[in-house]
Amino acid sequence: MKQFTIDPNDALPATRDLPRGATVPESLPDAKETKIRPSAAGGAGGENARLLFVGTATVVLDHFDEHVEASLRRDLPIITTPHAKSHLASASKDPSDAFTAVTDLDFFDDCLVNIAGKDAAIRVTGMPGKHVPPGPGGVAGMVNDLLGTVPPTNGWMLELGRMIPPSSSPPNFHPSYRIYISGDTLLIPELADIPSRYPNIDLMLVHLGGTTIPSPHVPLLMVTMDARQGVELVRLIGPEVTIPVHFDLLRSDLRMPVGLNGLLTNTIACSDYDVFLSPLSDFKTAMQEAGFGDKVVYLDRGDVYGFRVGE
Repeated sequence: MKQFTIDPNDALPATRDLPRGATVPESLPDAKETKIRPSAAGGAGGENARLLFVGTATVVLDHFDEHVEASLRRDLPIITTPHAKSHLASASKDPSDAFTAVTDLDFFDDCLVNIAGKDAAIRVTGMPGKHVPPGPGGVAGMVNDLLGTVPPTNGWMLELGRMIPPSSSPPNFHPSYRIYISGDTLLIPELADIPSRYPNIDLMLVHLGGTTIPSPHVPLLMVTMDARQGVELVRLIGPEVTIPVHFDLLRSDLRMPVGLNGLLTNTIACSDYDVFLSPLSDFKTAMQEAGFGDKVVYLDRGDVYGFRVGE
């Protein structure tokens, strides 16, 4: 198992271009509203962890564009896909500008993130994902494999837990809370492997929107799940709670990567609201009709989801 250690007492800004005199907040902002698991008996109480909802398709986290790449510290720990690592840490870059702490995880590869001085740890595992469906005869997938137009994608399993005993070798990690992040994938057969490996998932963040390339007005290709596929994923995974994300964007425009043979050749600008075919209202209706209305939490920007991680 791959692993590395982070030290909260040695925190540095994530960016290398922080203006002189600027400071980095030491804590997350106050919640606009705090929500908990709908079926939690007796209401709030006992929550010891929280998830801050920055935005429905957080540009900083989800869309690693050229502006983000230029800004980040080169020794910032990054967990990503093998394809992304080949670009971020590429020897073809200026050696002084390559990222130096990139951990790549393929499907079901895992990495342990240790917390210095504590027995708490996070295990991160790559989950299956695919932007391009096989389609009739696998034509769409084969064309994309050949041209490399849409880069590979995946999801993530985050397990919050502890090392028992601390600093054990080999790592003896005991998970207490599982968060499955679907990533920008479609509902593909490979996702059926997830519930067999992880029968108990506490929280699922499902990427929705029915994102289309180039736009829903000319729906050449849908690359993220729509409402119907999202509900089917809930049925397949069976999480205790689902939170939908990626159904609109914070910015007024987005630059989407365009590549050929796996190389980023250019970007194209498109309106955020021009790429989403399936609105959140469709998912809300479908979840209610499927009987999952009491197992979903909807967050607005600035809201917090509070939950409890067991000892």
